[in-house]
Amino acid sequence: MKKNGLADLAQLASLGGLVTTPAAERNCPGCGQPLDQCRCEALAQERAQKAALKGAAVRVWLETKGRRGKGVTVVKGLPLDAAALEALAKQLKAACGSGGTAKDGDIEIQGDHRDTVLAALLKQGYAAKRAGG
Repeated sequence: MKKNGLADLAQLASLGGLVTTPAAERNCPGCGQPLDQCRCEALAQERAQKAALKGAAVRVWLETKGRRGKGVTVVKGLPLDAAALEALAKQLKAACGSGGTAKDGDIEIQGDHRDTVLAALLKQGYAAKRAGG
C-alpha cells in the first residue's frame, strides 16, 4: 500500500469507532453516481427495452399481391409506437432511396429492398429475419 493509505488507516483506527459519510456524499454501488443522481432505474429500463427489441419477431418480405404486380418490401412485427415507427420508416426510405409509408403498425417500402432493409434493421439491433421466398 501507499504510505498515504497507511496514514489514512491509522487515522481511522485512532477514531475508535464506526465512521460513516453523510448521505449526500454516498455513491450508488450500481452506477457510481451520488445517491440523489442515481441512474440505475433508467439503465434497467433501457436494458429491458433493448431485450424486448432483440426478442421481437421482426419479419421482412416482398409483397406483390393486390399491387398490380409492383413489389413492396414489408416490415412487420416492430414493437414501436406510431411516432417511432414513422421515424424508422423515414430512415429506411432514405437508406433505400425509395418511397414508402408506415401504416397499421407495418412499414412498406416501394420496390424490392429486402437486403438493404434487413441490414439496416440488424445494424440498429432488431432481431429481423427475412421471410417469404
